[in-house]
Amino acid sequence: MIGEPGSRQTDPGLFRSLLDRFGHLVRELSKFATVGGVAFLVDLAIFNYLTLALGVEPVTARVISTVIAATVAFLGNRFWTWRHRQRSNPAREYALFFLFNGVGLAIAVSCMALSRYGLGSVWPEIFRTPLADNISGYIVGTGLGTLFRFWSYRRFVFPEAGTPSVPEVTHDRHAA
Repeated sequence: MIGEPGSRQTDPGLFRSLLDRFGHLVRELSKFATVGGVAFLVDLAIFNYLTLALGVEPVTARVISTVIAATVAFLGNRFWTWRHRQRSNPAREYALFFLFNGVGLAIAVSCMALSRYGLGSVWPEIFRTPLADNISGYIVGTGLGTLFRFWSYRRFVFPEAGTPSVPEVTHDRHAA
């Protein structure tokens, strides 16, 4: 039975309560991840084309590819992820989006630069390679930058109008 020691069943009311409380956040995260995935592929493809086909220096190529991918991400987030949120001044949204995206880019570029120029000065055969650039810039850097971006976009770029109400939970101490 539910609540007995050793029971592995979950309380369906608890699951429903969590879904009611955090379902909107899960939906936003899913859409944000989808938009981010598309932008990531655009970024990765352009970066590798610039570095491998055109010979552009990796950090410069990363900046160029990220600016293009950020435009794709802005459009996807504004018109899909947070389309339900009140629109403010589009120039303000765009400027804040790119400001916070710039911070995310700085996080990713810093990870790549630390790998390529810091660790690469010690072990150039390992850390000054296309594989190392992709791992440091796209896995580590993009992962850290994505956490920052989700928080900042949700909080500052596409904020909710007003504070959402949280249902009050009451507990009757005398209930059996």
